[in-house]
Amino acid sequence: MGDHKDLRNRLKEFRSAKGFTQAELAGRVRVSRKTINTVENGVFIPSTILSLKLARALGVTVEDLFQLPE
Repeated sequence: MGDHKDLRNRLKEFRSAKGFTQAELAGRVRVSRKTINTVENGVFIPSTILSLKLARALGVTVEDLFQLPE
């Protein structure tokens, strides 16, 4: 299994495109702003449930947010 640092993470890109602050997105998915920050910075890999909630809140797919290299 690849290292989690191989995971491509576009959360910040999609959050910014929607005009949400970290705190606003955190409120929509009921987590702390720090959780959003740590996910964006690749420190924390979100659960499947949180990934699905983030994707829904941003109107994208989980695969849009997170990708593994080929």
